[in-house]
Amino acid sequence: MLTTHPFDDDKLREECGVFGIWGADTAAAVVALGLHALQHRGQEAAGITSFDGRNFHSHRGQGHVAGTFDKDDVIRRLTGQAAIGHVRYSTTGETALRNVQPLFAEFSSGGFAIAHNGNISNAMKIRRELNRRGSIFQSTSDTEVLIHLVATSTYRTLLDRFIDACKQVEGAYSLVCLTSEGMLACRDPLGVRPLVMGRLGEAYIFASETVALDVVGATYLRSVEPGELIVVSSRGVSSHRPFAPVRPRPCIFEHVYFSRPDSIVDGSSVYTVRKQIGAELARENPVDADYVVPVPDSGVPAAIGYAQQSGIPFELGIIRSHYVGRTFIQPSDQVRHLGVKLKHNANSSLIQGKRIILVDDSIVRGTTSLKIVQMMRDAGAREVHMRIASPPTRHSCFYGVDTPERAKLLAAQMNVAQMNEYIRADSLAFVSIEGLYRAVGEEERDEAQPQHCDACFTGQYPTRLTDHEEHDAVDQFALLAERYA
Repeated sequence: MLTTHPFDDDKLREECGVFGIWGADTAAAVVALGLHALQHRGQEAAGITSFDGRNFHSHRGQGHVAGTFDKDDVIRRLTGQAAIGHVRYSTTGETALRNVQPLFAEFSSGGFAIAHNGNISNAMKIRRELNRRGSIFQSTSDTEVLIHLVATSTYRTLLDRFIDACKQVEGAYSLVCLTSEGMLACRDPLGVRPLVMGRLGEAYIFASETVALDVVGATYLRSVEPGELIVVSSRGVSSHRPFAPVRPRPCIFEHVYFSRPDSIVDGSSVYTVRKQIGAELARENPVDADYVVPVPDSGVPAAIGYAQQSGIPFELGIIRSHYVGRTFIQPSDQVRHLGVKLKHNANSSLIQGKRIILVDDSIVRGTTSLKIVQMMRDAGAREVHMRIASPPTRHSCFYGVDTPERAKLLAAQMNVAQMNEYIRADSLAFVSIEGLYRAVGEEERDEAQPQHCDACFTGQYPTRLTDHEEHDAVDQFALLAERYA
């Protein structure tokens, strides 16, 4: 099979998205619309679980939301005034139906469904302990450890058992849970992953991004605060702060790439921030050129900001087709080469003989940048300069983003000059970490306690990485055993 998106393998995967509503007559239909708006956060699978006051109903499937919920009878079967949904890109666990969320369990107190955006960085350790105590897992997802921790907690109420479970996990989690008693929405104490709250008539909504509220016609109320647990039930809405207070560290890459530009993340317009990143990039790394050209689609806002700041005209030098997904042609080398141009093609009449500044959001493996630079040269560009709207990605993410292992990150293996030589550009520059912070509204970055999670750039992880540390220790032991065998 030939993927006709030539750059899929060189982008960070967009983790997952969650959506939940309590108190709407057509809850599942609203959730399906909300998941459509969050499709960019996960394209592998989608699922919805609803509750009608007596029974829970679920439907999950692999693929996009439209393919999973395109039949009227599917939504009609998901009855009830409360429902939660999830779009998935697997950061842990295999791509299989058993890992598609929401996950559901039947406790002695009733049903419990959970949808999770993030990554639990001590899930494997907890899983081993639970297995030793007799727990039987039905999936390979890190999310399932939360279900077992709730089930085995000795606290009396479901709310206290849920809090007890959350206190045992490390990492990042924005959770929406559906029970027979009400809906729970919870964000980890660091607030790594986003979660917002809205209102649609008398119904309350929780979603990963504000754009999902816009699509269903809901009013944005506020962000769920880091470390906050909100309960919605027939008794009303209550807010709880069960965790020890810590300094929040929301993911800064949400502003760079993950969130849709028409979303508001932690009070800031993503589109505006991306334009500001482009302006910082132009101030820090100017170059004389004829046109500023975005790498579509994620490079567009930063390219606009670069063009406005530099005074160099913004032009669409790369045209993207939005109507090509996958082709099942058996790929010969010639067809593979042609397939690249099905999705992105140079605007040759514009590019010919011109000095081009390409603006993209990031460089991961470097294969995207190499192909695009060559595309510009093949179109007759006289000079090709690359500007990146984030600092070099030198470290893997363990908080819900599927990054390659560090050995496959180009910036972890090369300095900027070497990277420039690899992608064959006339020049290459990244926005500085200080410039990125200025763009998101911070005067400066606190070196001792950064205001955001920027570990993919700096290596300063905000939590312990228990599973990763144990894995590294095992690998190191095996290496020593082999050396001295």
